[in-house]
Amino acid sequence: MIPNFKAHPWHGISAGEDSPNIVNVFVEIVPSDTIKYEIDKVTGYLKVDRPQKFSNIIPALYGFVPRTYCHNEVMKLAIESGADDVTMGDHDPLDICVLSSHNIHAGGLLMEAIPIGGFKMIDGGEADDKIVAVMINDHAFGHFRDISELPAAEINRLMHYFLTYKNLPDEPAKCRIQEVYGADHAKKVIEASKRDYSEKFGG
Repeated sequence: MIPNFKAHPWHGISAGEDSPNIVNVFVEIVPSDTIKYEIDKVTGYLKVDRPQKFSNIIPALYGFVPRTYCHNEVMKLAIESGADDVTMGDHDPLDICVLSSHNIHAGGLLMEAIPIGGFKMIDGGEADDKIVAVMINDHAFGHFRDISELPAAEINRLMHYFLTYKNLPDEPAKCRIQEVYGADHAKKVIEASKRDYSEKFGG
């Protein structure tokens, strides 16, 4: 008899059979959450990171691509984009937000998404890319294939969240967005993070 077990969301699930064109996403938080959850890297369970102190609620599903890691390869892409103050990746799985018109009530789930672009975010000298994707077959967003096709208001809403969610009202910005990139570069970031994962944890 095969014992039941739960695969670790980071290490026990692939990035997707057709990645980087379609990727698996482990969703940690959803737009209705007033608490920021994140994966516990040891156990694989969701844990409370911190309550959200202000009204900066994530405007999309948010999580990471399994079997990715952001270090030297991801850092190189940031430097190629002109970020001359970057010294490393953020040593975390690759972040991804997924646009969907559906009201998903809680994280801790797995879904497939199509990367359409992303933000080259620099946080305290660390490359901290945020991939933007759409949920497969979503009625409102599923047909988009590049971030340039999104309404500007949707892009600005995502950018505003990532630029402000760590800040107190009277604090200077702790991070910046070096560039907004399209689907082709997003796929390069995904592949780079997969190489960083293999270098760190093995194939």
